[in-house]
Amino acid sequence: QVQLAESGGGLVQPGGSLRLSCAASGSIFSSLAVGWYRQPPGKRRELVAHITSAINTYIEYSDSVKGRFTISRDNAKNTVYLQMNSLKPEDTAIYYCHTTYSGRPYWGQGTQVTVSS
Repeated sequence: QVQLAESGGGLVQPGGSLRLSCAASGSIFSSLAVGWYRQPPGKRRELVAHITSAINTYIEYSDSVKGRFTISRDNAKNTVYLQMNSLKPEDTAIYYCHTTYSGRPYWGQGTQVTVSS
């Protein structure tokens, strides 16, 4: 079983930065692909960024965040990060991390990001 816990959300002005963390339990974390998703108010959850396992790492971003967000992982700390720069009001959402293990999806509880002046 895998447990995920997000942190690092908050209120930030447009143009500001935040770094989200997704801390995971379990020794198998380095072998798992992890995605960051977000759900804006009244909208569907969408994939923001995705990083594969530590071996032959592959990263992808949604077009809406490409060039502004960076996903990375520190397997020694069992943590995946999402560095968010040049934030815009439309980035306001609850951000979740996600992984799949043994065919089951796992989600964290989410962390709120609000971009507003």
